[in-house]
Amino acid sequence: MELDKDEMSKVSNRLKRAQGQLAAVVRMLDEGRDCEDIVTQLSAVSRALDRAGFAIIASGMRQCLTQPEQDGEPASLDVQKLEKLFLSLA
Repeated sequence: MELDKDEMSKVSNRLKRAQGQLAAVVRMLDEGRDCEDIVTQLSAVSRALDRAGFAIIASGMRQCLTQPEQDGEPASLDVQKLEKLFLSLA
């Protein structure tokens, strides 16, 4: 299943921001910054990654609902795959 390019562009931007946040966490560790600051920033990175994953899955589910059959296969197969992916993020 191909995902909507506009939506994936937003997800890509979110992941790039998360990448920058993660680099900041590494820098903070190297600089010996306060534990609370590091954990707070790391938590923000984790939430950003989770949201990106959920956005990808939500886009796939919307696509399954709006395009019930592709290539002769019922969309329920894709929904089951997406559900499994969704649960892997939980």
